[in-house]
Amino acid sequence: MGRIPVVDVSPVVEAGRWPAKAAVGEAVPVRATVFREGHDAVGATAVLVGPDGVDRSSARMVDVAPGLDRFEARLVPDAPGAWGLRVEGWSDPYGTWSHDATIKVPAGIDVELMLTEGALLLERAAGGAPQTDAARVLTEAGHGLRDISRPPEVRLSLALSAPVRSALDAHPVRDMVSSSPTYPLVVDRPLALAGAWYEMFPRSVGARLDASTGTWTSGTLSTAALGLPRIAELGFDVVYLTPIHPIGTTYRKGRNNSLTAVAGDPGSPYAIGSPDGGHDAIEPSLGTFDDFDDFVAEARRLNLEIALDLALQCSPDHPWVTSHPEWFTTRADGTIAYAENPPKKYQDIYPLNFDNDPEGIYTEIRRVLQVWIDHGVTAFRVDNPHTKPLPFWERLLADVRAAHPDVIFLSEAFTRPAMMMALARIGFHQSYTYFTWRTTKVELEEYLSELSGEQGSWLRPSLWPTTHDILPPHLQTGGVAGFAVRAVLAALGAPTWGVYSGYELAENVPRHGVEEQIDNEKYEFRPRDWSVGDSLGIAALLQRLNEIRRAHPALRQLRNLTVHPTTDDALLCFSRRLDAEDSPTGVADVVVVVVNLDPHSGHAGVVHLDLAALGLEPDATVIAHDVLSDETYTWGPDVFVSLDPVVRCAHVVQIGPR
Repeated sequence: MGRIPVVDVSPVVEAGRWPAKAAVGEAVPVRATVFREGHDAVGATAVLVGPDGVDRSSARMVDVAPGLDRFEARLVPDAPGAWGLRVEGWSDPYGTWSHDATIKVPAGIDVELMLTEGALLLERAAGGAPQTDAARVLTEAGHGLRDISRPPEVRLSLALSAPVRSALDAHPVRDMVSSSPTYPLVVDRPLALAGAWYEMFPRSVGARLDASTGTWTSGTLSTAALGLPRIAELGFDVVYLTPIHPIGTTYRKGRNNSLTAVAGDPGSPYAIGSPDGGHDAIEPSLGTFDDFDDFVAEARRLNLEIALDLALQCSPDHPWVTSHPEWFTTRADGTIAYAENPPKKYQDIYPLNFDNDPEGIYTEIRRVLQVWIDHGVTAFRVDNPHTKPLPFWERLLADVRAAHPDVIFLSEAFTRPAMMMALARIGFHQSYTYFTWRTTKVELEEYLSELSGEQGSWLRPSLWPTTHDILPPHLQTGGVAGFAVRAVLAALGAPTWGVYSGYELAENVPRHGVEEQIDNEKYEFRPRDWSVGDSLGIAALLQRLNEIRRAHPALRQLRNLTVHPTTDDALLCFSRRLDAEDSPTGVADVVVVVVNLDPHSGHAGVVHLDLAALGLEPDATVIAHDVLSDETYTWGPDVFVSLDPVVRCAHVVQIGPR
């Protein structure tokens, strides 16, 4: 324990067992509990340590919970790498003196002694400050304290003035400095924190049905590349491809997950492997590696990055089944065990057994990843990582990070919280979440607060309204307005979000009895006529939401969300704030979002804004510019709103001075 105790530092993961996460340009909230014996004042400083071990930046911390000794500051790392953070606690002689002097001097107790002690303190502070306005302000205040020609109250006021306090905030007198340990902080490139993803099945883009014969011709990587300009125009950053590897034929699934495929059924791309190759090969009907390289080049021309699905499972036809049967589980009858989730059976999938030959499996999968990284893949969406051992992922993620720190891994782990959190802690950059099933105002208030709170130090959420496997009930029945509501929540509720192709068309017809679309694209070709969606307005909304996200740096932060109360159970309000000193623009950015969660009916109510959380004075009035509708209002602490989901499901308001 230091002379000035510093405990409960955050962000810290498992006492530093794994690094906390940050991104370049992210305002990282650093917190600690700092206190001491007796009644003397204490202060605290947050320090960022660069990858070279040199202190890069620091900030004086503010007591955010008076009486509980909880201090906070925000620091912004400016480069990727293995950083560190620490908190320094210290005795604050100015804080102690100013507290005592404001009591004693007006009461006539030890007046000259208190003023003399204050002068000595300010002179000491001036000597430690750079030769700037701060040193001049402190020196003049010290002289003022010694000026016996003035009344004591006037002399005291000079030492308590705003300029003096500001100078000492920047250059405090720090005694008994006591440091916490330096805790690890891994800093990633900005896309690891904030980005918009678009999922597509490349074989569907350009697929053609011969009406005369009823046979399909698969789309290719070349035809899929023709769809990239549309995705870029919608404002997405990442195009995520479902598996593009050869698909097995043994026990191939048919349409709608039927057990029997008919001629022409393409099979599930998650049944990976055939005589044409495995995870390091491309399905021949899609094209060649030259075609893939052209696809990547076109994406880069459009400022899009490519993410590839990493599904570590095999069809019975995968080359590994014959070359490495020990990588699978052999049952008592000598057969290889297929995937099961009783009573469900997946005969077309053989799961890997990571315990039979862990080193051999690791070496091969690391090689496979390198193949795709060498061909321009910069992100991987990992299918069901919770069904593989954590030590495997911890090693693999660390290895790839060391060699290719720009590569991002998104965990698709719709699983129990302990496993989801562990996957995030050991190195996954991002994670799918339970957002898809959080629908009520209370659920969303709690969940968005949870995601943007302390948990954000290790788990970066990626919010998806739907996926190719999930069509939640509220979108089955919510109509176009339901798709609009969930898009606003996903795009603005977290800095990373994504949509599955077809969201623009509000595809909402389920397969009977399951939360999944009918005619699931996982089992068949699904070309789309995008012009059909023009009248729906969802594509235009997606484009506008991505434009707003790019224009507002506060929306590209995670740990800056505040929920504001409303008087209607269907009206959800939250805000994001980024102070000027933390913003890349040098200008403060404050955005308030109000959403009508009911896609069927209009709702009206009062929003009670927490003005302090918005950086405003109590009872302030501000200019509120709705960046969705381009309307402008005057808002105060209590705002009446009325939202009809057919006309407008949300306000997205930029707050500015009146």
